[in-house]
Amino acid sequence: MDITLNEQQEMLRKSAKDFIANRVPKKLVRDMESDPKGFVPELWQEMAGLGWMGLVFPEKYGGIDFSFLDLCVILEEMGRGAVPGPFFSTVVMTGMLINEAGTDEQKAAYLPRISEGKLFGTAALTEASASADPALVDTTATPSGTDYLISGTKFFIPDAHVANIIIVSARTAGGVTLFIVDAASPGIKVTPMSTFSGDKQCVVEFNSVKVPASSILGGQDKGVSVLEKFLPKAVIAKCAEMVGGFGAMFDMTLDYGKTRIAFGKPIGTFQALQVKFADMLADLESSRIMTYKAAWRITNGLPVDRLVPATKAWVSESFRRQTFVAHQIHGAIGFTWDHDLQLFIRRSKTAEMMLGTPQEHREKLMKVLGL
Repeated sequence: MDITLNEQQEMLRKSAKDFIANRVPKKLVRDMESDPKGFVPELWQEMAGLGWMGLVFPEKYGGIDFSFLDLCVILEEMGRGAVPGPFFSTVVMTGMLINEAGTDEQKAAYLPRISEGKLFGTAALTEASASADPALVDTTATPSGTDYLISGTKFFIPDAHVANIIIVSARTAGGVTLFIVDAASPGIKVTPMSTFSGDKQCVVEFNSVKVPASSILGGQDKGVSVLEKFLPKAVIAKCAEMVGGFGAMFDMTLDYGKTRIAFGKPIGTFQALQVKFADMLADLESSRIMTYKAAWRITNGLPVDRLVPATKAWVSESFRRQTFVAHQIHGAIGFTWDHDLQLFIRRSKTAEMMLGTPQEHREKLMKVLGL
């Protein structure tokens, strides 16, 4: 196994890093937290022009047909830049899921528009329990002639306020079924939530929303099996994003340790802080290695039953834990709104909860291990 980036991936990484450094200053990141949309449409189109939206989709649907590992390279840089917007919800949670489980007609209908940056999507999978377990679904889809009527409430749904389509998990007679729902359908109510990280999560209510049988994604009653196959990719994609944020946080903290003078010398020369820096780097590098190992195995079609839950639990807790250590090193300045550190501590806490908490992933790992 070789998880060293190849020449193409290094070029992709550098291109993404340069673009984000030039076009996504931290002032823009702060401004987007209070912006109703949460992103700049012109910037979104520039990203689409670079091929990011269709990076992992087949060429016949307007994509570039790069690998999942290539996508993780982009996501790491987006996490490093704290890039705002519905990229994860649209490209990963919507586009990749349709690409993996959709019919040819569904792929042709949605993937080209996602690749062009003209369609936004999200996945409404979590409910009041906030659990990532796809089997814990109370929302219902009741047959009505050749259609279905969806009723229920979904919580913590990212970017639903701008979504054109929503992938909804609902309980049907024989299990759980996924539906691709037009977000403009009568009976849908989207309410933005106030969040710790300033991201755009929403409550989405479905009141007898009529959808045709052709909107079923992956087969009737097959929702759990579809998600069990797909969610490991989404989890590792989120881990790649966290690794990027972790790296940015480490770099700014290391720089502060070298330049902040106390008692006549840089604070990073004090042994107590040197231990913290060493532990921080160990957590960062182990998080990066586990994430890219999992991404490499997924790209090559190898089993990741153990690696994915272990990675999500480790990366989530390491990133969140070490941002708190970074605040201890920075002191009061790290808590100010104008300092970049607070952007990452808030994102670390949100990412820790998304797609399964560390405890949920530990429980999943124990089941895999037969314990």
